Amino acid sequence: MDRRNTKKIKLGNIYVGGDSPITVQSMTNTDTRNISDTVSQIIKLEEAGCDIIRCAVPDMEASEALEKIIKQVHIPVVADIHFDYRLALSAIKSGVSALRINPGNIGTKERIKAVAEAAKEKNIPIRIGVNSGSVEKDILSRYSNVCPEALVESALKHVNILEDLNFFDIAISIKSSNVLQMIDSYRLISKKVEYPLHVGVTESGTIWRGTIKSSVGIGTLLCEGIGDTIRVSLTGDPVEEVKVGREILKSIGLLDSGVEFISCPTCGRTQIDLIKIAKEVEEKVSKLDKKIKIAVMGCAVNGPGEAREADIGIAGGNGEGLIFKKGEIIKKVKEENLVEELLKEINNL
Repeated sequence: MDRRNTKKIKLGNIYVGGDSPITVQSMTNTDTRNISDTVSQIIKLEEAGCDIIRCAVPDMEASEALEKIIKQVHIPVVADIHFDYRLALSAIKSGVSALRINPGNIGTKERIKAVAEAAKEKNIPIRIGVNSGSVEKDILSRYSNVCPEALVESALKHVNILEDLNFFDIAISIKSSNVLQMIDSYRLISKKVEYPLHVGVTESGTIWRGTIKSSVGIGTLLCEGIGDTIRVSLTGDPVEEVKVGREILKSIGLLDSGVEFISCPTCGRTQIDLIKIAKEVEEKVSKLDKKIKIAVMGCAVNGPGEAREADIGIAGGNGEGLIFKKGEIIKKVKEENLVEELLKEINNL
């Protein structure tokens, strides 16, 4: 697929846009003022493969806490700020790698200029974030309701404010909880600007529903070449957001690292407890730092053939299973030993 050619911006030691890899973001759900809890969560997110992390900054105490947090983590930290320009200035002093703030919501032109100049001096980009619940009333009145055109107009209004101040280190997100509206909004704005786009379905729901909605929305746009960085917004542990985001990228060939895991849906031919085995294997290889494709198949007749592209896998029989590499059977193992033997072979690869 051909990716949209966008402006490249830098967050800490990571680039977003242009020919840079698509990054996976998340947001802490700890109280930013609780430094130890926030650092602990960010470390877990780093281990899960998070590339960029955002922290809420509701007050000055949270903004000042960022300085200590940043010193203890290894990925770029983005300060999420609403309305108060002083928090943005403080976050910049704390050493954040980017701001998420809408310039039109922080008051007078002098205040906006102060933030833009401070960010420009430190080479800190600003992400403009518009969603279906934040469109200005005057824009809504022209369109009667929230629609892609209204979302795009709102985003461009904030962009124009920064451009008038000669600030162009910008990223844009334009999210909706409605998947089709979100898709159409990103399609529309991608034709109007060259800034990198942060893609996601906002307020997508619990882990199960939110994963489905996010996969459809984010996946559709990425397959069209739209999107430079993504966040899967889930009601739950943010580590799950990162896991889902990385799997979305893997599934369409945009992330070529770590384990790719496939398993069959089972059928009447299955004679082993494949569901239990698949869950166990998936869990045990989840943190494996190997570029490898693993298959867990239920049928010894078709398994090795259907999963021929897998580097290694198992196929079940009657209380036993076959272990195969690249479709070639290497050994027969009792069901109770299948996972153990498979893991041994994986470690030997």
